[in-house]
Amino acid sequence: MHADVLRAINTQINSEFSAWYQYLAMSAFCEREKFTGAARWLKLQSAEEYHHGMKLFDFVLARNGAVELAAIEQPMIEFDAFGDVFERVLEQEESVTAQINDLYELAFRSKAFAELIELQWFLTEQVEEEKTAREIVARFRLVGDDAGSLLDLDRELGARSTASDKR
Repeated sequence: MHADVLRAINTQINSEFSAWYQYLAMSAFCEREKFTGAARWLKLQSAEEYHHGMKLFDFVLARNGAVELAAIEQPMIEFDAFGDVFERVLEQEESVTAQINDLYELAFRSKAFAELIELQWFLTEQVEEEKTAREIVARFRLVGDDAGSLLDLDRELGARSTASDKR
């Protein structure tokens, strides 16, 4: 593997694991606040982010590269409101999209063709991730502080059945 691309993929692996940890912390916050549907959605999202990290982890090893895991920073554990959690989800997904785009560009410039193919899946995934996050944030903005609507939204979020069925 091209050294710069390997270094960047390792950075992305650690970013995916940081997202896993952050979403798990968000789930705990929502559970503590008794928004159990959102807690379930975020726990499944956490598992999906872990899967993304492992997908890159396994790819690096399949290419005979060295995986370099870094310490995971303390995640944000307190939020001002239920909707703020999902504002942060959207920010997180937009940040990951930018990271994947930069990684793809580096792989392209480096003529790292196998890496480009692997990263194509992530580009497509991020379009879906951002779309889902934007839709949820739009719903929170629409309902505002209306308790009944927030409970309905929480119930809707709790209907997510698997990590891949987030829409």
